[in-house]
Amino acid sequence: MARKDAQRKFAVCIENRDCEDLEIRKVYEVLPDQDAASEGYLRVIDESGEDYLYPESYFILVQLTAKARDVLAAHRS
Repeated sequence: MARKDAQRKFAVCIENRDCEDLEIRKVYEVLPDQDAASEGYLRVIDESGEDYLYPESYFILVQLTAKARDVLAAHRS
């Protein structure tokens, strides 16, 4: 389980133009999606609790400590 948590990716939202389900300065979990990435998008779990594609430029990927990942995972459950 620890390995899976270490592979989780997160990003901070820096833009939300025309996206009601994103909040600027909030951290979101990013799901792997190679096809989306090749087109310049990230698959993000947004405020609706569902995953959607958003422009990669709307986010900055961040590395979190294990404790921070645990807190965010618990909050989402």
